[in-house]
Amino acid sequence: MKNVLLYVFILISSSLFAQSVSYTLSMTKPENHYFEVKMELENFKEKDIRLKLPVWAPGSYLIREFSKNINLVRAQDEFGNVLKVEKSTKNSWKIVKGKSKKVIINYEVYAFELTVRTSFLDLSHGFVSGSGVFMYVDGYKNLNGSLKINPYLEFKKITTALEPESEGIVADGSFSFQFENYDQLIDCPIEIGNQTEFTFNAANVEHRVAIYGVGNYNIIDLKRDMAKIVEAATDVIGENPNKKYTFIIHNVVNGQGGLEHANSCTLSVNRWTYEGSDYLDFLSLVAHEYFHLWNVKRIRPKELGPFDYDQENYTSLLWVMEGFTSYYDKLLMLRAGFYTPEKFLSKLQSSINYVEGTIGSRVQPLAHASFDAWIKAYRTNENSANTQMTYYSRGATMAMLFDAMIIEKYNGNKCLDHFLQILYDKYYKKLNRGFTDNEFQTELEEFLDEDLDAFFSDNIEGVMVPNYADILSKIGIKVNVLTSEKSSFGATYETVSGKLIVQTIKSNSSAENAGLSVNDEIIAFETFRVDKNALDSFLLGLLESDSFYLMISRDDIIQILQVEMQNAISTSYSLELENDTLKMNLRNYWLRTI
Repeated sequence: MKNVLLYVFILISSSLFAQSVSYTLSMTKPENHYFEVKMELENFKEKDIRLKLPVWAPGSYLIREFSKNINLVRAQDEFGNVLKVEKSTKNSWKIVKGKSKKVIINYEVYAFELTVRTSFLDLSHGFVSGSGVFMYVDGYKNLNGSLKINPYLEFKKITTALEPESEGIVADGSFSFQFENYDQLIDCPIEIGNQTEFTFNAANVEHRVAIYGVGNYNIIDLKRDMAKIVEAATDVIGENPNKKYTFIIHNVVNGQGGLEHANSCTLSVNRWTYEGSDYLDFLSLVAHEYFHLWNVKRIRPKELGPFDYDQENYTSLLWVMEGFTSYYDKLLMLRAGFYTPEKFLSKLQSSINYVEGTIGSRVQPLAHASFDAWIKAYRTNENSANTQMTYYSRGATMAMLFDAMIIEKYNGNKCLDHFLQILYDKYYKKLNRGFTDNEFQTELEEFLDEDLDAFFSDNIEGVMVPNYADILSKIGIKVNVLTSEKSSFGATYETVSGKLIVQTIKSNSSAENAGLSVNDEIIAFETFRVDKNALDSFLLGLLESDSFYLMISRDDIIQILQVEMQNAISTSYSLELENDTLKMNLRNYWLRTI
């Protein structure tokens, strides 16, 4: 009996003195665009504690310096005594707490950037992307806790994937949620306002959809079509890891795409996107972000979780995370019945032509594009097309080729789905970790029973053009390659405030060799005053070795440049169904619907 009482005493004591963290989010004056955050910390033994705010948002690989939006951080103890707060680094604050058992921290967050990765607040709604709003105690990210939200009095709804502590609004008009750890807290975006909400069930999962902003959407259509996407995506892996999933959709003027989370996503689209081909693009975006709940949130490189929120988390495998997902967003549209096989092939054809038609594809390897996402992918400039390629589209072409190789290897009984199932089962479910670059290649080699060193050297670490025709022909797809050569100026230009301004210059082009630069103003060609249409027409009539004079202004200094036209070689690809009955079963397996 004494042992039982001692055990109960220990349990009660540990709960009474356990460290705890809770947040209260308020928005008393939305028109000033400030969220007000209160953190309450209890039973931390350290005399000094350090608070941190992430510098980036997982899924968006750029240092965004969220702390720039934080105003003065204030702290006090449980008796109201002011505690000293010292700024330690750009994103950390030291609280000198001494022996205080409870610390209350207050700060404001300026939120006036409505994207899928940043926060926003005005009189119409609030959106919280947690990494830019909620601080954490350094060394204690694994603590569970609670979040109380006091919405502006005109805001009646809150949509988030966080688990509610109680159903609906409590007596004081607030909403309360709980989280398992800090990673989960900031992985659940929050929509606050008067958004339209509806639910649908698919793949034995309850899906909640919240839509902010007016638009031409039809809820009946969305329920039906989003459910088809969910079923097709779940079929790839064979199981859905969630019991509930949340979509937050922002209808705006200029949509930015989407951002994935473990059991939710945020989509930002043009408000009139829900008809015709635009609607298919919307469903493809749904497919892309939904497929991420497997590929990146669970099937992932080891660098992408647990996260270091203080700095870049480098990986050479974004071409798998984003590229494979870009391939599957098209494949899921086919399997769900939204694309015909011909439409699906045209989408892949466009990806190939975009990738192989970019000069940067012969300069930047795919693995390097992934690794350098932090400094290049989100920071493009006028020269980026000459030096960079996108791991989204190029990664999608690699996924397509691997899929074809697997289908041919297993005679139409297995595909890329089955390889992803292996990664999901081994690394997520059994090992509960990400994989290394070498592990990814080794797993693929074992699955294909083939040495892929040369393929990876040429196409992942190198800048070779893959042999599309050879690989795709084995599953009944004919690849037509058309090479053309014609004279090319090699510069783009646009009329800006009445002046014709150079926008881009291709490497080794006629324009570059003549000394033309981006931001030059083109005043005249030969003896003619310039306008865009006239220059376009003039250039179309020139052949290789033809030369002409350009009058330009650079820094208000007039210069005369002599341009000698040179030919540029371009290659385009087209995909079509081969009339080969021996390969028809492989092709039909690849282009199947569910």
